[in-house]
Amino acid sequence: MRHKLPPRAGKKRISSVSIMSQEPEPNQTPHPLVALTPNDLYEMLRRATRNTLILGLVAAAGLWIGAGWQSAALLAIGTLISAASIIEWRRLAQLACDRMDRKKTPTSAALVVAFSVLKLTVFAGVIYVSLKCFRGSVVALLSGLALAAATILWEALKLLRE
Repeated sequence: MRHKLPPRAGKKRISSVSIMSQEPEPNQTPHPLVALTPNDLYEMLRRATRNTLILGLVAAAGLWIGAGWQSAALLAIGTLISAASIIEWRRLAQLACDRMDRKKTPTSAALVVAFSVLKLTVFAGVIYVSLKCFRGSVVALLSGLALAAATILWEALKLLRE
């Protein structure tokens, strides 16, 4: 049979509920994700777009020397699609922020979503035609397409490190 020991005299017990509901200390800075404003998000996505383009085009130039122009072209196409995707994410984030601020859907929301679906269809067509015409390395194309995720992850890690 287990006996529950009484709390020590003079020691205050704090429940986990009270710890979680406490307000942050006035001299504490909030976590970077809590303090993230829409403008900070837009700036982060702008930097990610720029970094995607720089990394992709530099890598494509190196790949041209090492593996030929076909693979370099596929990497460049993947890079351009990645950069365009980040720009599209920025537009969709702006739409979501507008909706939260105004508590209603902006009139252009349906148009933005329709163009997003149309762009995805065009991107799929470009990928298909590129693979058929250039006959380069599929890995180069996939690497270009993965650059968007890599640069956004890098920007998010930089934000968390602050």
